Amino acid sequence: MQSNKTIKGRGAQKNTPNKFLQHIYEMREDFLEFCRHEGEEPESNKTQYIPIFPKTIVNKVDSPDVGMLYSMNPYQGCEHGCIYCYARNTHEYWGYSAGLDFERRILVKKSAPELLEAKIKHKKWVAQTIVLSGNTDCYQPAEQKFEITRKCLEVFLKYRHPVGIITKNAVILRDLDILKELNAHQLVGVNISITSLSEKTRRKLEPRTASIQKKLKTIKVLSENNIPVNAMLAPMIPGINSHELLKLAKAVSEHGALSFGFTVVRLNGAIGQIFSDWIKKAMPDRAEKVLHLIQDCHGGSINDSRFGLRTRGEGKIADQIHDMAKLARQRYFKGRVFPALNHELHEQYKNGQMKLF
Repeated sequence: MQSNKTIKGRGAQKNTPNKFLQHIYEMREDFLEFCRHEGEEPESNKTQYIPIFPKTIVNKVDSPDVGMLYSMNPYQGCEHGCIYCYARNTHEYWGYSAGLDFERRILVKKSAPELLEAKIKHKKWVAQTIVLSGNTDCYQPAEQKFEITRKCLEVFLKYRHPVGIITKNAVILRDLDILKELNAHQLVGVNISITSLSEKTRRKLEPRTASIQKKLKTIKVLSENNIPVNAMLAPMIPGINSHELLKLAKAVSEHGALSFGFTVVRLNGAIGQIFSDWIKKAMPDRAEKVLHLIQDCHGGSINDSRFGLRTRGEGKIADQIHDMAKLARQRYFKGRVFPALNHELHEQYKNGQMKLF
């Protein structure tokens, strides 16, 4: 059983069972009562960093509606704790829960820069944009300690290879020097995720991400340095933040974003359990309404795996969100274009230096 005490600084409020494991771990009520009596915490809320040693780091993305061909993730799990995060389910592959484990047990791939270098130096590799954070945020708090993402960016620069970045953390500005060098060769594009203009909402949805003002400042600083920025206004959750889409689009446009994208929230796998438990604790007055609105966007279910529809949604509510996005593009992004990245330079730099002939 779970304690009713709110776990501060975390999105998920419990660990859900791992579908790949035979046994289920749960805390008995008598143990929780003992902890309350003794004034002790039943478990540590401290983040653990666990080194792992993968054989490869670049992943081919087979899903036809994701918008990228290759991705890489220096970390598995994410301390940001976004309650809606689709990446939570992948933590089960490592033997952990998609709930609190996803936020508290961060798997660290210290060999990522070397694995990346070996991949893009391979004679059969043809340059394609590799996206950092296709799954979990490459600038989550762990990056300040390990600096794996920075080292990977140095590899991309050395070999003049195009790289995309997705993040919701202002720590990316630490690497402005490398980003400017990459951008001088049209080798980098940045996607900044921002889901609300309300700090109260932001803290509930994604407790350990950068503040809204820091996110907007990040967009502005990158844009002032001519680094192309796309804002990810995602996910749109009806009843929580979908009504903000126009204001969000206006704000990111005013801070220099060249484009924006969005998705309609879906709650696949364990995320359905985690989100439902969270919203009943965080927003009890509107929990059932929000869950029903999400169902209305996905044919009566909060779970949707249909390619093409799973991130777009369907029905009247989803149509309203798409209409707002269309209006936002006409009002705030007319004439703006997010540039294509340069795939032509890499072949000349495969040996780490430009060929003369």
